[in-house]
Amino acid sequence: MRVLGVDVGERRIGLAISDRSRTLARPLTTLTIESAADAVNRVADTITRLRGEDDGLDMVVVGLPVKLDGSASVATARTVEFIEGLRARVPVVILTEDERLTSREAESRLAVQERDWRKRKQKLDAAAAAIILQDYLDRSG
Repeated sequence: MRVLGVDVGERRIGLAISDRSRTLARPLTTLTIESAADAVNRVADTITRLRGEDDGLDMVVVGLPVKLDGSASVATARTVEFIEGLRARVPVVILTEDERLTSREAESRLAVQERDWRKRKQKLDAAAAAIILQDYLDRSG
């Protein structure tokens, strides 16, 4: 079964998906959201759809934003609320993964392939989700 990676932001949520063997993560899509409730609803709908596909889905890994020193931030609390809302909506295991510096790493990787920053920005959140998910897969594999 596959694993979904989630990078939660205030305006956008990046999604990434693993292969069935849980070896490789790839960017899936970026959702533009209007509110915290909208974020939970749209990701829950995506999870439900993915669970119904042949390859299935049985786990979600959400990037947990913390400060560089490991302490909690405002974004940490927002992400924890998102996770709690998601747990109330979908019957899948939801884990967290440290997401420190993943957006910067995603930006660096995208810059190699795409010079136009506007195009990179559209792909950034899903690319960050893929890095979060790949870090989890590598550590748990």
